[in-house]
Amino acid sequence: MNDILTVSRKKRIVLTGGGTAGHVYPALAVKEKLEGEYDIHYIGGNGMEKEILSKEKNITFHKIDAVKLQRKLTAKNLLIPFKLFSSIKTAKKILKTIKPNVIFSKGGFVALPVVIAGRKLGIPIVSHESDLSLGLANKIILHYCDFMCCAFESTCKGKDKLIYSGQPIRNKVLNGNKYNLPFLPKLDKNKPNLLVVGGSSGAKFINDKVEENLANLLKIFNVIHITGKGKTIEKQNRKNGYVQVEYADNIGDYLALADYIISRAGSGAINEFLALRKPMLLIPLSKSCSRGDQIENAKLFQSLGYCQMLEEEEFNEQLFLEKLKDLIKNNKKFKENMEKTSISNATDKIITIIKKIER
Repeated sequence: MNDILTVSRKKRIVLTGGGTAGHVYPALAVKEKLEGEYDIHYIGGNGMEKEILSKEKNITFHKIDAVKLQRKLTAKNLLIPFKLFSSIKTAKKILKTIKPNVIFSKGGFVALPVVIAGRKLGIPIVSHESDLSLGLANKIILHYCDFMCCAFESTCKGKDKLIYSGQPIRNKVLNGNKYNLPFLPKLDKNKPNLLVVGGSSGAKFINDKVEENLANLLKIFNVIHITGKGKTIEKQNRKNGYVQVEYADNIGDYLALADYIISRAGSGAINEFLALRKPMLLIPLSKSCSRGDQIENAKLFQSLGYCQMLEEEEFNEQLFLEKLKDLIKNNKKFKENMEKTSISNATDKIITIIKKIER
């Protein structure tokens, strides 16, 4: 009987956001801190969030249909108001059942109907923006949430609703153990370890360039390559000192092993590298395929002396290898620059705001 009463008295929080792992993992950093104190629910779509949440304990997943605006002119955009209305209605029904004390939104279009429904029901809402500039979904969400926390301080300037918090990072990322990796004994101890990662879905451009330059890379590094699901490089190209996996749930262990990193420039990932003091070569997603947020992130990190940056349009083999060699040559300088950054506990800051406004 006491257990039932304890469960019934717990506060309830709804987490939302999706489309990529970058929308989900920061929400899970918040979840890690609130387990035991709250009943935790997640409202998401059929994207990466559904797969990730299926492996999580102490959280209940609720599905809605995501409504995404196409950036190019297309007839599909004409259906958005009707789909959004339907998604808001579904989200409202779910929220009425859960009766949460507060909503935490990580952004993305799957979060939009949840936030709008939450506002209509009078539920307090805290959101978070990882990139230097607000994405389209978060520009809309900003009108409905009580506060929006930001990973970068400069994002908040001149806007009352925006609060600088930093990027929430999961404990399992910050406390990885390289000795959990079965291939560790096979690596050359005299070479530094280069981790190549293209985000949760992988990055074909980076995968192709690593494959083309693998022989030269292996003269300098052990190469640990997370290719992304379904993006395996042909077996005949695998050599001593080259380890390939499609996806790593235990990314903290891989980051603990890495001396240097090649990556896209999604804010969630690069802030993890910064927190762990890992010099990085960032190859941001081209503006032809995005709104340019990764280019903004990479330029900021480069200006602060945390990374080398190489845009897709300027890529050539010589420049690629030169920038990687510079990471080794100036390793101490990169790490000193990172040490100057105060890594505040972003998750605790966000939770303080959540608890302040929850009903």
